[in-house]
Order: sequence, then C-alpha cells, then structure tokens
Amino acid sequence: MTKTLHRTEHVPNGTYRNGTTQQLQPSELFGLNVFSLSVMRQVLPKPVYKHLLEIQESGTSLDPATADVVAAAMKDWAQARGATHYSHWFHPLHGLTAEKHQSFLIPTQDGGVITEFTGENLLQGEPDASSFPSGGTRSTFEARGYTGWDPTSPAFLMEGRMGKTLYIPSVFIGFNGHALDKKAPLLRSIDSISNAAIRVLKLFGSDAKQVVTTVGCEQEYFLVDRELYLRRPDLMTCGRTLYGARPPKGQEMEDHYFGSIPERVLAFMEDLELELYKLGIPVTTRHNEVAPGQFEIAPVFERANIATDHNMLMMSVMRKVAARHDLACLLHEKPFAGINGSGKHNNWSMADDKGNNLLEPGHTPHENAQFLVFLTAVVRAVHIHSDLIRASIATPANDHRLGANEAPPAIISVYLGDTLNEVVQAIVEGQMHKTRKREFLNIGVSSLPQLPLHDSDRNRTSPFAFTGNKFEFRAVGSGQNIARPNMVINAIVAESLNHVADEIEALLKQGKEFNDSVREVVQKELTAHQAVLFGGDGYSKEWHDEAARRGLPNLRTAVDAIQAFTKEKSVALFSGLNILSGSELNSRYQIKLDTYIKSISIEAGLMSSIGATQILPAALEYQGRVSATIATTEEVLSNSSLSGQRKLLELLSQAIERFISRLNHLDRARAAVPETDDHSAVACYFRDFIIPAMTDLRTSGDELEVIVDESLWPMPKYRDLLHLS
Repeated sequence: MTKTLHRTEHVPNGTYRNGTTQQLQPSELFGLNVFSLSVMRQVLPKPVYKHLLEIQESGTSLDPATADVVAAAMKDWAQARGATHYSHWFHPLHGLTAEKHQSFLIPTQDGGVITEFTGENLLQGEPDASSFPSGGTRSTFEARGYTGWDPTSPAFLMEGRMGKTLYIPSVFIGFNGHALDKKAPLLRSIDSISNAAIRVLKLFGSDAKQVVTTVGCEQEYFLVDRELYLRRPDLMTCGRTLYGARPPKGQEMEDHYFGSIPERVLAFMEDLELELYKLGIPVTTRHNEVAPGQFEIAPVFERANIATDHNMLMMSVMRKVAARHDLACLLHEKPFAGINGSGKHNNWSMADDKGNNLLEPGHTPHENAQFLVFLTAVVRAVHIHSDLIRASIATPANDHRLGANEAPPAIISVYLGDTLNEVVQAIVEGQMHKTRKREFLNIGVSSLPQLPLHDSDRNRTSPFAFTGNKFEFRAVGSGQNIARPNMVINAIVAESLNHVADEIEALLKQGKEFNDSVREVVQKELTAHQAVLFGGDGYSKEWHDEAARRGLPNLRTAVDAIQAFTKEKSVALFSGLNILSGSELNSRYQIKLDTYIKSISIEAGLMSSIGATQILPAALEYQGRVSATIATTEEVLSNSSLSGQRKLLELLSQAIERFISRLNHLDRARAAVPETDDHSAVACYFRDFIIPAMTDLRTSGDELEVIVDESLWPMPKYRDLLHLS
C-alpha cells in the first residue's frame, strides 16, 4: 500500500504532494519556506508591501509603524506551515551563526494559551551577549545585547523533525552600540559603496539611486563515510586530520575532477538541492572537484547580504543532509595533508538599480569610460589595501591552503586578462588601443560549430581575477563566513571610488573637459597602481621575487596578516566610511588572535592525546609482536639468518623513539606557552614553536602508519576516507 505523504513530511527523496507520491518539481519547491516578496505581496496591505519593497530595492529606512502588520502576517504564514517557534538568526564574531528559539505561545490568566508575535518581537530581541566574542569592547559581566531585524533579507522556515521554526535574519549590537556581528558592518559597507558609486555615476549623467554589490559564492567541500568519520577524533574535533600518511592513490591521476558523480554522493546532492530550493537558495552547479572525495556546489548571483545569509544556511544544511545519508560533510580548508584543500570562490560585482552591471566591459572596453573608471577604482583599492584583503581571509585553517599549488598565493594581485591588460598598458603609455575582432576556436571537426573564443584565458593562480564582468576572489576559505571579505572589498572600493570622484571633480572645477578629466585620472591612477597587476604563474618563485621588488606584501600566516586591522590607514578607512570604529576594528583583531591561539591549542592538545593513547600503544604492540616472532623463530631455526626481520624491528624501534621524542617536544612546547595578556606574543609563539613541533610529530606518526600492522592501527586511513563506495 502506498503511504500518503504530507507536503511537510520529510522523506529521503524530497517533498511530495498531499495524498500522492508525486514529487514536487524544483520550480514548485523554490522558496516554499521563505517569506519572500511574492508571499508578502499576497498577505500584506499594499502600502506595507510597497514600503518593504522600497527597503529592499532602494535602501529606504524601516517605518516602525508597519512592524505590527508585518509581524502578524509573518506569524500567520509561519504557523500555517507548522511553525511553533521563532528566532532572531545572526552572525556573531566567532564565524558561525547563532539563534535563540522563542515559542509563539503565551500563557493566559485563565490557564490557557494564545499565540503572539508583535512588531516589537519582530524588530528586536535581547539575547545574552556576555558569552559571544567581543574583542574587549565589553566586559564578561556586561551581558546585554540586541538583535535587530534585517528587512533586506527574507525570513524563512527551518524544518525540524517535529515542526518548524521561523528564522528572522538579524544584526547583533551590544548595549554600547558596537557591532558584535559580521552582518551589520557588511550592511554598512553596502551603503558606503552605493553612495560612492552613485557619485561616479552622476558624473556620467546617470540618475541611478542605488548601487548594490552582488556575490556568487562557489562552495567546495569533502564527503566522508560517517562511520569512519566518527572513528577519527581529529576530524570530529578539528575538522582536519592531524595524522595521516598519503594514500597510494590520491589525486595524481587527475581523474576525479568533473568525473562521474558516485551514486551515493548524487543522492546526497539531490536531497541537498531540494532542501536549498525550499529555502530560496538558487543553486545551479554540482560536480566532482580535483581531490578524491571533494565536490562543489554553486549558486547564481545575489545581493551580497542575501548571498552571505544563503551561504551560511547552505553550509548548515549540507551538514544536516550529509548525516541523513550516513556521510559527514567537511568544510575545513585542509582536511587532508597532501590533498587539495577547499575554498569558495567569491565572485563579486556591482550593479545599479536599473540592472546595469558596472563591471561589464561591453565589446569595446577601451571606449567605455565609465567601465574603466570603476575598473581603475578596483585596481587602486586592491593595490593600496592588499593587506586588508589578505587579513579578511586570514585563519589558521586557510594557512594550510594558500599558496600550496591548489589555491592562490598569499600575495594579493589582480589579473585582468590579455585584452584588458593591453587596454591598461595602452592607457598608461598614452597610446590608442586597437579593438580585437571576435575570434573563434578552431576545433578541427567539420560537423561541429565554431566556438567563440574569450578575450583571455583564466588564471587559476590569481587571488583576485577579472572574469568577464566580475572579480573572482579565490582565496576565501571553504568554512569562512563571506561577510567579512565582502565587507572589506566593499569598503576599499568605496574609498577608491570616492577618491576617483574627487579627482575628476577637481579637474572639472579647473575648467577641463569631462572626457579629458576622466582620461587623465584613469591614466594617473593606473600608472600609480599597475604594480598590483600580474598575469603569470602565481605559484612560481620568480613571482614571489618579483612581487617583493614591486613592494607587494607576502603575508604568509594569519598572524602576519591580521596586523593589517591595526594600521592607521585601516582605522581611517573604516571609521571614515562609518563601517567600523577604531574600537570595533581592534576588537576584530583581538578576536582573530584569540581564535588563532585557541584553534592551534586545541589541535596541539588533541594531537598529543592521540599520539600518546592511540598511536604509540599500537606501535609498541606491533613492536612487541615483531620482537616475539623473531625470538620464537630463532628458537626453532637457530641457524637461520633473520637479518631482514631484525632490520624491520630496528627501523620500527627507531621510528618509535623519534615519535616519542617529538611527542615530548610538543608537550614541552605546550607547557612553555607564555603567560601574558599580550595575545600577539602568544599567537607568534604558537606560530613559531607549536606548529613546527606539530609538523615534526605528524611526520613521525605518518612514518609509523606505513610500518605498523594495519589491524592494530587505531584510525581509518586516507585510502578509506577519500574513496567513497
């Protein structure tokens, strides 16, 4: 007998129609759990809907008088779909998301209950802020913090096993007014770049009222069998393997990339996409990535703040759906040593409220003055503030990945492609650039059509590459919240747009023609900042040497990079644009240091524990067996030569001694951590002493892994983890 499935009942294969087993189509699923503009248009009075539309499309301030109307409609919509609780959902400074669930039920004096959700409930919540990172902007005993509704990002329903919860995207602010989250600065940066871009557009005669930044974030991840994952305490606790010898077959054959998706993985992907569709997340791409066990999912472009919310939601849903399929989803930047790590390519652009992409060159980019002004501003911004861009993606996890021939180097440069680079060089040299004719790729097969050839090849080693009508920031780590890198990009480009507008306006006041003014400013700025332009191999030693000659910083570790937050120019930038005050910026720096110290400390402690209680006992057990076998054999075959066996025992014994020595060295280094309130000094100690000690210990542990009897080895090996069956 066919089971009758309700629309809200989860089954492994997706969501179904009432009373049937016919699966809903993606177009029917999309936005099913989102209080979207289309839903608001149906349930709100026209003036209220129009007001919310203006907020999302034009940045208009929220009128509190409409909050009660919106709250009532939102509650009715949510409860009709099975919601029992609501939560202000926000992005604290620890890099994850946070939520506090509140029931719609309110007890009455007669012993009954009513459901209530007012405009006040919608607009503001008051979670305890004392246990969230603040970077010294408040004391532990100062507990008050406020969540405030972000009406530019739609509310949505998250499904649980027994019901649903209404999630309200919010910002998180301390009692003293400091931003305690990553969302509020991002929203401030969006306002800043809009104001700056409008200044430039007005010079070109545009009457645009708003400019938004758009982001399409490609997400890489690993999948491993959950049963094996649960037997790896390092993966469970740290998200990466602290020990693990390279497998006989890793990614050497280059056969995994874009290969056939394993059936088990495809089932996960299909289930994941259904869940994301219901949340209105427009994912379009899925494929195998370079490393075995690695995959990618990517959405289409959205406004930066919504793309940020959706990426955080996506990572959460990925983990949940993976568990349903007896898998574990790994979002660490480097889960496996010697295997490509994971990032997310942050594709960033700008668009006005008329739908024009401001980074669209058209067919003749050298003649498109407006495009060249915006391009110039981006190049200038990256050159002046490359240290801030690097700091925005600085984590101990990303240190394992950057520059490892799988991700861009820590040197931040800009790749424009052949055509645009020729245009820029012509401008710098004061020459006229000739337009290229449209070229086609000669396939050599008469039955196949000609393929149009792009203006330039792609450079996968560039951290900040122009890819047609956007910049692809490829250095963002897979587990990171994209709010901060996008906030930094918005801020530095806003500052550069204001600078360029100031320069053009100054020349106009001197009586110069507009076109001449634009040409002079573009030539001046591109000449001054061309050092950041690079189109070659970012992995090569020659580029590292050349970058040093050009004065480009090479901030190899997170500890080096995050110093950028403390520089006077950074404080002037963020405070001048009203994005972050000096104290708010310093708090981010302190939190970054604290996170670095705690992350490495946890890894070092777990590495010591695994080494002492799992690896060493296994190695000693195997040594005892080999020794006993040799002794027994000598008794039986007294005249036989056992040099090979003795050599094995000697190699094993020496490897164990090295492991014990390095384990003790790590423990001594951990015990000698400086006792000081200077987080910078402590972080440097972890970078210079703890991490090298961990690297040495891992080398010895991996050496033992390839010697010790597999039946005794305490954890699943790479070959088991990386190849799903």
